[in-house]
Parts: sequence; structure tokens; C-alpha cells
Amino acid sequence: MPSTLVHVALGGLLGTALLGDAFDRRAIAVVMAVAAIPDLDTILGIWVPGAHRAVLHTMIWPVLLGVILAWDTRLRPRSALRQRVGDRAVRLAWVTLFVVLFAHVLYDGVANGVNLLWPLHDRFYDFSGELLVSTDRGIVQSFIEFGADGGMIEGTTANTHYYTGVDPTRGTEPDDVERVFHIVQSGERLLLTVAGFAAVGYRLLGGDPAPPLVASTRPIHRPDMSTE
Repeated sequence: MPSTLVHVALGGLLGTALLGDAFDRRAIAVVMAVAAIPDLDTILGIWVPGAHRAVLHTMIWPVLLGVILAWDTRLRPRSALRQRVGDRAVRLAWVTLFVVLFAHVLYDGVANGVNLLWPLHDRFYDFSGELLVSTDRGIVQSFIEFGADGGMIEGTTANTHYYTGVDPTRGTEPDDVERVFHIVQSGERLLLTVAGFAAVGYRLLGGDPAPPLVASTRPIHRPDMSTE
């Protein structure tokens, strides 16, 4: 499973791309810090079995907050958030919700699974898989394999436990239990982590974002192809 470090790096990469003029040290720090928040349910899992990958790894919270944010900033005649903290903070709020959903919740959803709709629906879903083209089988995907229950069912909070160094086993651990804290578990995630922190560092050290793509105002010279 992706470590918190990988989630933070991916959050930084997305934040660098999406913050635009709102990018500064404080804004990217907020984005990267919030990208790590879902993993706090690891600690909650010590006392509440099944809480990890469920309580804060659900898409319900970011979607609900997104609905509230859209109502305040898009539908109300006067936005309370915009009046209080300005347009930059509104952009930061949208980017933060996007990062939580994609850099953490859905990323874990394709890496061992999450309880995607908790607390409305207590089921873990694992969307890890592959997409390929075969000369014998045609186009094959294994991300979603529908079964009798209508989806990829991987258990509930009552019978599912995700190993972490903080909470290795469900219930009370023996005194000699090994605690392993994964930093990066694959070369691809290492590359993603390096790229994320490098992108953030580049912007912080003064690198400018790409200039906007605008239509040229220079007149185009076309040769006279007419014949007399």
C-alpha cells in the first residue's frame, strides 16, 4: 500500500499543478499536510477495529465538503468564504479537496482497497487491476469485476484489517510482534515521490509556471496563390 510519504508527494505534485497564482509556501504546505490526514484513521483503528481505510478513507467526506463549498461559492449571491478569506483561499479549498480525493482516497482504492462509501455503506472495494489488449481475449480489464453482490466486495469493517506498523494485527498484539513501517514499496512509487517533492521544490525556489497558451496576434503572411 502507498505510504503516507507517497501520498504527501503526490499531493504536492497535484497542488503545484493546480494552485496556479495561489501557490506559495503556506498554500502548498496546507495541501501536502491535508493529503496525509486520511492516514490518521490508522491510529483510530487501535481502539476501533476496522477503522483504518474506512473512517477517513471514504469519498463521502470530500464529496460532502465539495457540495457545501460549491453551494457557498457558486450558488449563494455572496460567498461567506470568499468574503472572509478571499479568492485565493477558495481556490486552495478546491485544490485541497481534489488532492484528498485523488492523491489519497482513490489512490488507496487502487492499492488494496478502501471502504469507499462508509458510513453510508460498509464495504471495502479494491480497484487494483490492469488493462490490456490480447490477441486472443481482446480488450481485458480487471479493475472492476462485477459479481453476485454487484461489485468488487473485499469485506467490511467487522472482518477486514489492513496491516500497519502502528497497528499490525486486529486486536491485542503479542509482545514480540514485528512492526514494519513502509517508506516506499516500489520503484514506481519512489519515482513518483521524487517527482512530487522535486516539483514543489522547483516552484518554491523560484521556478515559474508554464506561460499561458494564447493565440498569436502577429499577422500571418500568406503567399498570393491567385492566377491571372
